[in-house]
Amino acid sequence: MGDSSSTSSSAPASTVLSSLPSPEIQTLSLGDVTDEDRAKAAKIKTEANQAFASHNFVEAVRLYTQAIELNPLDATYWCNRAAARTKLEEYGFALLDASKAIEVDPKYAKAFYRRATCYLQIVKPQLAVADFKRVVALEPRNTVVQSQLTATQKLVRRIEFEKAIEVEGEKDPVERCHEIIAEGGCEVEKAYAGPQLSTGADGKYVMTEEFIKGMIEWFKAGKNLPRRYAWEVILGAYSHFVKEESLVDLELQEGVTCDVIGDVHGQFYDLLKLYSLTGTPTENHCLLMNGDLVDRGSWSVEVILTAFAYKWLYPTRMFINRGNHEAKDMNRTYGFEGEAKHKHGEQTYKLFAHVFTTLPLATLVSATKAPTKTSTTTILSPKGLKRYFVVHGGLFSKDGVTLDEVRKIPRIGRQPGQDGLMCAHLFPFQLLWTDPQTLPGRGPSKRGVGIAFGPDITKKWCSLNGITSIIRSHEVRQDGYAVEHDGLCTTVFSAPNYVDQVGNKGAFIRIDAEGDQKYFQFEATPHPPMKPMAYAQGGLASLMM
Repeated sequence: MGDSSSTSSSAPASTVLSSLPSPEIQTLSLGDVTDEDRAKAAKIKTEANQAFASHNFVEAVRLYTQAIELNPLDATYWCNRAAARTKLEEYGFALLDASKAIEVDPKYAKAFYRRATCYLQIVKPQLAVADFKRVVALEPRNTVVQSQLTATQKLVRRIEFEKAIEVEGEKDPVERCHEIIAEGGCEVEKAYAGPQLSTGADGKYVMTEEFIKGMIEWFKAGKNLPRRYAWEVILGAYSHFVKEESLVDLELQEGVTCDVIGDVHGQFYDLLKLYSLTGTPTENHCLLMNGDLVDRGSWSVEVILTAFAYKWLYPTRMFINRGNHEAKDMNRTYGFEGEAKHKHGEQTYKLFAHVFTTLPLATLVSATKAPTKTSTTTILSPKGLKRYFVVHGGLFSKDGVTLDEVRKIPRIGRQPGQDGLMCAHLFPFQLLWTDPQTLPGRGPSKRGVGIAFGPDITKKWCSLNGITSIIRSHEVRQDGYAVEHDGLCTTVFSAPNYVDQVGNKGAFIRIDAEGDQKYFQFEATPHPPMKPMAYAQGGLASLMM
């Protein structure tokens, strides 16, 4: 399979937190740090800077931590560790580090800047404004930060304006698009010379393999579909999503396999490489995309239209779970809203945003043949079969949640938001945001949003529901995947060299009718010269994450 590699179940160990808590600085004074410790810390900082420049952010955090332990009264160490943790998406930890740097040096402009960008990453632009203002006050000639402040203030005003004009009874975007089509307001342009959708006996458009292949080549040529075709693809996929429960049941009959794909994040050319390895959906092969298809990468529209086209064509062989980035607040911040409006207009974005709410929240992939490979600790279904709970984020803030409860979650038309029902703070939609942790129990997430759950929580939940393992995504893994929580939780991530910086591999997991798993890895593919976040709005627009 090209440059992919298959490995057994002895996968890499779980990724642990990047560092432990650092010394408190309130009780320390300059006299508590020796000249020898300062010199050692400075030398380690140089090594950490080199690791950061090489995109080895985990090593950079480790080394900055050593420097902090030797000399916690140097604000640059805290600030630099905040920058490295931001690259690892540990925004909650990065916020703490930036605040520590400010505590050490209240006039350290870079620390306020780091904290502002962290607030933007966790979709709290109002808090970012205050810190950007502090930077501008400290550095009046810093035009870059001034422009970020202006952009973030505009974003805050826009958010407030949109909230103010929201009308509870606003027409469903699906209905509105159907009306516009019926009125003749969205015809295919006569000058369009790309792939053509076929029509059925009833005169309605239908999806074909030929169209998908032509559409992919059209996208590779840097061209957009007509708005009408984009709407037809979205509406075609919607017609199937809206019929599915919040927990989809997928039984793998003999000879059938399913490939579970993690975050893709708008990396279209890597998606094409991935599909060349997985193969497209067929009678004997399913694809399950586990959320976060959009945002960050600058070909998110191409990614989501390709996936939706396959869903329209193969509704019982193409499955797509919702991720935390299939949501309005994330799309506004991380680029998809701007990209969709740029390529296909505001009504198209409204249609996408609504259809995202119809995506199922999880998929239960069940074997149908008795397993031949088990151990004394393997958890099986009540029928004695292996089965996997595939979800974007993870488990809940309370014990005892059953599969039936997940299946019945009312999701359509509902946006998660960070303080709403679909976030990690509250049941039922917290499964979009949570992360595993190495420590037992539950704790605050290193992201600064939601919670983390330990191996004991995972074991208890899997035992209650007869689940062999949880398969989740939501986090970069350097090898593309990692088997965690004593084999009961596997993370799979399918965006190699994430945002052109991280240097990680991508991966996918193949499951067969006995419930056996194989792991496949792949490297990043070259793409046209466009940076990630090219369509981002607000203060993040000038950052290349």
